[in-house]
Amino acid sequence: MTDTRAYLEVSPEQGAAFFGSPDQGPVVMLNLLRLREWADYGHAPDLAPAAPISGADAYARYMCEMLPLLDASGGEVLFSGAASDFLIGPASEGWDYVMLVRQASKASFLAFASDPEAQRITAHRTAAISDSRLLPIRAD
Repeated sequence: MTDTRAYLEVSPEQGAAFFGSPDQGPVVMLNLLRLREWADYGHAPDLAPAAPISGADAYARYMCEMLPLLDASGGEVLFSGAASDFLIGPASEGWDYVMLVRQASKASFLAFASDPEAQRITAHRTAAISDSRLLPIRAD
Protein backbone atom coordinates (compact mmCIF):
# COMPACT_ATOMS: atom_id res chain seq x y z
CA MET A 1 0.00 0.00 0.00
CA THR A 2 1.33 3.44 -0.94
CA ASP A 3 0.45 6.45 1.18
CA THR A 4 0.46 9.59 -0.97
CA ARG A 5 -0.58 12.05 1.74
CA ALA A 6 1.72 14.88 2.75
CA TYR A 7 2.58 15.11 6.44
CA LEU A 8 3.23 18.65 7.63
CA GLU A 9 2.09 18.62 11.28
CA VAL A 10 1.59 16.13 14.09
CA SER A 11 -1.90 14.66 14.20
CA PRO A 12 -3.87 14.90 17.47
CA GLU A 13 -3.76 11.10 17.79
CA GLN A 14 -0.01 10.85 17.26
CA GLY A 15 0.63 13.77 19.63
CA ALA A 16 -1.53 12.20 22.35
CA ALA A 17 0.23 8.84 21.97
CA PHE A 18 3.72 10.39 22.10
CA PHE A 19 3.14 12.84 24.94
CA GLY A 20 0.85 10.45 26.84
CA SER A 21 3.53 7.78 27.17
CA PRO A 22 6.11 7.87 30.00
CA ASP A 23 8.88 10.45 29.67
CA GLN A 24 12.10 8.47 29.74
CA GLY A 25 14.69 11.17 29.37
CA PRO A 26 16.44 12.47 26.26
CA VAL A 27 14.80 12.07 22.88
CA VAL A 28 16.32 12.60 19.45
CA MET A 29 14.02 13.59 16.61
CA LEU A 30 14.85 12.36 13.10
CA ASN A 31 13.48 14.93 10.63
CA LEU A 32 13.08 14.05 6.95
CA LEU A 33 12.02 17.02 4.84
CA ARG A 34 10.90 17.47 1.26
CA LEU A 35 11.18 21.13 0.28
CA ARG A 36 8.88 23.06 -2.03
CA GLU A 37 10.44 24.62 -5.11
CA TRP A 38 8.85 27.93 -4.04
CA ALA A 39 7.78 28.73 -0.48
CA ASP A 40 4.03 29.00 0.06
CA TYR A 41 3.11 31.64 2.63
CA GLY A 42 -0.64 31.45 1.92
CA HIS A 43 -1.24 30.46 5.57
CA ALA A 44 0.93 33.31 6.94
CA PRO A 45 0.96 36.28 4.53
CA ASP A 46 2.30 38.55 7.28
CA LEU A 47 5.58 36.58 7.25
CA ALA A 48 5.89 36.37 3.48
CA PRO A 49 8.91 38.12 2.03
CA ALA A 50 8.38 40.91 -0.52
CA ALA A 51 9.63 38.71 -3.37
CA PRO A 52 9.11 34.95 -3.78
CA ILE A 53 11.76 32.71 -2.20
CA SER A 54 12.55 29.03 -2.53
CA GLY A 55 11.46 26.42 -0.03
CA ALA A 56 15.14 26.02 0.90
CA ASP A 57 15.41 29.75 1.66
CA ALA A 58 12.21 29.68 3.75
CA TYR A 59 13.57 26.71 5.71
CA ALA A 60 16.84 28.55 6.27
CA ARG A 61 14.84 31.47 7.72
CA TYR A 62 12.98 29.04 9.98
CA MET A 63 16.24 27.55 11.29
CA CYS A 64 17.89 30.95 11.77
CA GLU A 65 14.99 32.21 13.89
CA MET A 66 14.33 28.90 15.68
CA LEU A 67 17.88 28.00 16.78
CA PRO A 68 18.04 30.55 19.65
CA LEU A 69 14.76 29.17 21.04
CA LEU A 70 15.97 25.60 20.64
CA ASP A 71 19.22 26.45 22.45
CA ALA A 72 17.33 28.21 25.25
CA SER A 73 15.15 25.13 25.73
CA GLY A 74 18.21 22.92 26.22
CA GLY A 75 17.84 21.30 22.81
CA GLU A 76 20.45 21.04 20.11
CA VAL A 77 20.86 20.13 16.47
CA LEU A 78 23.11 17.07 16.39
CA PHE A 79 23.29 16.85 12.61
CA SER A 80 21.75 18.45 9.54
CA GLY A 81 22.44 18.07 5.88
CA ALA A 82 21.24 17.70 2.34
CA ALA A 83 19.86 14.33 1.33
CA SER A 84 18.83 12.68 -1.90
CA ASP A 85 17.81 9.19 -2.91
CA PHE A 86 17.92 6.16 -0.62
CA LEU A 87 20.69 3.63 -1.02
CA ILE A 88 18.28 1.11 0.54
CA GLY A 89 14.65 2.11 0.32
CA PRO A 90 11.97 3.12 -2.13
CA ALA A 91 13.26 5.11 -5.11
CA SER A 92 10.06 7.16 -5.07
CA GLU A 93 10.70 8.43 -1.54
CA GLY A 94 13.53 10.93 -1.86
CA TRP A 95 14.12 13.60 0.80
CA ASP A 96 15.88 16.94 0.44
CA TYR A 97 17.05 17.57 3.99
CA VAL A 98 17.71 15.47 7.09
CA MET A 99 18.19 16.66 10.64
CA LEU A 100 18.68 15.11 14.09
CA VAL A 101 17.53 17.28 17.01
CA ARG A 102 18.02 16.29 20.66
CA GLN A 103 15.80 17.43 23.51
CA ALA A 104 16.39 16.60 27.19
CA SER A 105 12.90 15.12 27.53
CA LYS A 106 9.46 15.00 25.97
CA ALA A 107 8.40 17.67 28.47
CA SER A 108 11.14 20.05 27.29
CA PHE A 109 10.22 19.32 23.67
CA LEU A 110 6.56 20.10 24.39
CA ALA A 111 7.48 23.35 26.17
CA PHE A 112 9.70 24.35 23.24
CA ALA A 113 7.08 23.47 20.60
CA SER A 114 4.29 25.19 22.56
CA ASP A 115 6.12 28.49 22.91
CA PRO A 116 4.09 31.17 21.07
CA GLU A 117 7.21 32.56 19.40
CA ALA A 118 8.21 29.08 18.20
CA GLN A 119 4.71 28.58 16.81
CA ARG A 120 4.96 31.89 14.93
CA ILE A 121 8.35 30.96 13.49
CA THR A 122 7.06 27.53 12.45
CA ALA A 123 5.08 29.30 9.71
CA HIS A 124 8.39 29.51 7.78
CA ARG A 125 8.74 25.72 8.03
CA THR A 126 5.17 25.24 6.83
CA ALA A 127 5.87 27.54 3.88
CA ALA A 128 9.07 25.66 3.07
CA ILE A 129 8.09 22.00 3.08
CA SER A 130 5.82 19.91 0.92
CA ASP A 131 6.16 16.76 3.06
CA SER A 132 7.96 15.62 6.18
CA ARG A 133 8.50 12.83 8.67
CA LEU A 134 9.39 13.22 12.35
CA LEU A 135 10.54 10.07 14.13
CA PRO A 136 11.32 10.18 17.88
CA ILE A 137 14.32 8.01 18.78
CA ARG A 138 15.42 6.88 22.24
CA ALA A 139 18.83 5.48 23.15
CA ASP A 140 18.88 1.84 24.23
